[in-house]
Amino acid sequence: MTLTYIFHSGFVLETEQSILVFDYWLDPSGVIGGVLKKDKHLYVFSSHFHEDHFSRAIFEWRKRKSDITYILSKDILRHRRANKEDADVWLAKGGSWTDERISVKALGSTDSGVSWIVETEEKRIFHAGDLNNWYARFLPDVMPGETIYSEEFEEEIDPIAHEKQYLGELKDIRKVTDSFDLVMFPIDGRIGNGYTLGGRQFIERFKVGMFVPMHFVASGFESSWRMKEFSDEKGISFWEITKEGEMIEI
Repeated sequence: MTLTYIFHSGFVLETEQSILVFDYWLDPSGVIGGVLKKDKHLYVFSSHFHEDHFSRAIFEWRKRKSDITYILSKDILRHRRANKEDADVWLAKGGSWTDERISVKALGSTDSGVSWIVETEEKRIFHAGDLNNWYARFLPDVMPGETIYSEEFEEEIDPIAHEKQYLGELKDIRKVTDSFDLVMFPIDGRIGNGYTLGGRQFIERFKVGMFVPMHFVASGFESSWRMKEFSDEKGISFWEITKEGEMIEI
């Protein structure tokens, strides 16, 4: 398989039989143009309605390629970002779908929408969407049941309850599987202190072949490399992405 970084949380995974695109938003290096020319079936995933994970531009690809299957989170439909007929498959947490090439399960998120487990050609792939321990930096400042006001989010936050929700989502994923060949996961420096905590908690609970950071655009490529020392300790391969359009063999 080859994995290409598009931008933010967007990736192209090419296998022998098909191509999978996850959470397309922007394409500064022009990756998608080449993808649409390939003679392989294309699967397009969007994990939730936020504009940095979903763009209606994906539907324009039909004009250039006919063999496309769109697999979208139901929250995109609920927030009226797309029409029911726009996608072939709509999934919420707990939903699944299978064809002759891939098997898809929708798992939970600590934000909107879902995370994805995809099995294809004897490989198991996880794309987290916006599943993460987003409020990790607030954890040292509160006791159970307390909230803290975040000026950034302009709301009261209960970071301990949020972490409990996150760890609960990981438990639900473990009910499906405890191992992945490839994991794409948010390592976002904007979280502040402890921004790798969610990723570390993930690799403590799952066997992972390769860990790939995402969602780091605002804090820069090198910020995501902080996760490497933790994945190295677990004997997990880590992709130090350096630019949009970069590709790696898996």
